[in-house]
Amino acid sequence: QVQLVESGGGLVQAGGSLRLSCGVSGIRFSIYSMAWYRQAPGKQREFIAGITTGGSANIPDSVRGRFDISRDNTKDEYYLQMNSLKPENTAVYYCNTGLSLLLGVRPGPYWGQGTQVTVSS
Repeated sequence: QVQLVESGGGLVQAGGSLRLSCGVSGIRFSIYSMAWYRQAPGKQREFIAGITTGGSANIPDSVRGRFDISRDNTKDEYYLQMNSLKPENTAVYYCNTGLSLLLGVRPGPYWGQGTQVTVSS
């Protein structure tokens, strides 16, 4: 059974930072690309960062320079470092993976339960 568990969300002031973690079990972690998505109230879920098996990052223009993604294959975990947060970054953030995952194009079939990030002004 594949499980993805996010942690690290919370309330932060604008300009602050948060680091989200995603623990993964039930798959051979090192052979999967990993992604982060977010969904703000009333909006569609959007891709915000991905990382390949080789550690290459795919980060869209909307958050590039402020967000970074990394992975630790020894711990079966990956991370989203978010800096210079803005109120519009308020959303539920989700882990995502699967062999069908195409970074920035198509999500994989496996999702975490999500973690709330709230940025106050």
